[in-house]
Amino acid sequence: MSLTTHRRILLPLAAAGIVGLALTACTGDVEAGNVADTDCADYEAYGTFDDNPEVTIGGTIQDDEADRLVESWADFSTCTGIEVSYQGTKEFEAQIAVLAEAGNAPDIGIVPQPGLLARLAAGGWLKPAPQAVEENTDEFWGEDWKQYGSYDGTFYAAPLMASVKGFVWYSPTEFEEKGYEVPETLDELTALSEEIAAEGDHKPWCVGLGSGDATGWPGTDWIEDYVLRQSGPEVYDQWINHEIPFNDPQIVEAFDAVGDIIKNPDMVNGGLGDVSSVISTEFGDAGLPILDGECSLHHQASFYEGFWPEGTDVSPDGDVFAFLLPSTEAGGDKAVTGGGEFPVAFSEGEEVDAVRAYLSSDTWANNRVALGGVISANKGLDPENASSDVLKESIEILQDENTVFRFDGSDLMPAAVGSDSFWKGIVAWVSGDSTQQTVDAIESSWPSS
Repeated sequence: MSLTTHRRILLPLAAAGIVGLALTACTGDVEAGNVADTDCADYEAYGTFDDNPEVTIGGTIQDDEADRLVESWADFSTCTGIEVSYQGTKEFEAQIAVLAEAGNAPDIGIVPQPGLLARLAAGGWLKPAPQAVEENTDEFWGEDWKQYGSYDGTFYAAPLMASVKGFVWYSPTEFEEKGYEVPETLDELTALSEEIAAEGDHKPWCVGLGSGDATGWPGTDWIEDYVLRQSGPEVYDQWINHEIPFNDPQIVEAFDAVGDIIKNPDMVNGGLGDVSSVISTEFGDAGLPILDGECSLHHQASFYEGFWPEGTDVSPDGDVFAFLLPSTEAGGDKAVTGGGEFPVAFSEGEEVDAVRAYLSSDTWANNRVALGGVISANKGLDPENASSDVLKESIEILQDENTVFRFDGSDLMPAAVGSDSFWKGIVAWVSGDSTQQTVDAIESSWPSS
């Protein structure tokens, strides 16, 4: 799930099955190259290391995205002499705590959940961020982002990449041909969905909640987006902090609104099957029927751009584009949920600090975003470096002081809820459980302390 930008699996594994395992798959090594062929002006502040020390990095990022990540520090490695080795595996989150306890963790681990960061910090395995990282964070990131990288008053990691959730993907060609207007309110979105359903030739929405052991998480994103838009940021904060119960009427309202779409046979599941197919359809495949005219709308984050087939034109006049899920009123401040990643350190050393400082800089953010496919909320990032209009808009949303941003709620909730009962509850809910049954069950799973 990735994508820097998408949610990852967090599963408990037996310690006996993990101790001694190395992080494997999708390995990238960067060795110092020819300094004479590289402009090193941007990297002088990090120093030079004549003995070519190695810094290991682990994470869940794989495939093309891992290749771009490795490329993003190639010049840094050449100019500083630090050899950077990256290993990516989807088992990273499941393994990392046990690897840390056994002393086998990489020097740096890229974690996508503040909850996992807190767990690792509570275990005593993380090293506080050095001064250069904190200074970059204070300059280039908002206070909320810094708090997501902190635990119990100690700052451990600057944010890395980011995503904006709550986009609705659609076909600009279909909208133009049929006279559909991009909705400016949730009521207008409902009206558009009903209009498409009434035409009878295809379903308005295509939805997929499948994601292996993490099946259900795309549904939690729907709920979080509706809680934020319908009830506002204060209620959202109260909800994720359990200051109001999970079965509060305002949360029930969000479930019911989402259920009017993803549990409604008139609304789903375009080109994929009946309502039950919502669960079995992989989230990465779910939006593709838009290209065949079998559905018109698909709810997914900015990172979904990377799932369209090669050659797909993602632009306002192209094959697909996206608009932000609207709020209850037109013209108000944008309210968005999103995610991000945090490079935490398990070891100390000047070379580790140099890599961490680089990853927290505006230089790294611009280098990586210019390679395509991702964004960052770093305020020093030039939106023009983004590889598409959707990603450019996402950066501008994150940098806008008027944007109401909230981190993905399930990533902030206790693991027993956010990556367990909430995911499972979504599946049971779509399978037939009532909203009240679902929220009551999730509420009962919330840890007592």
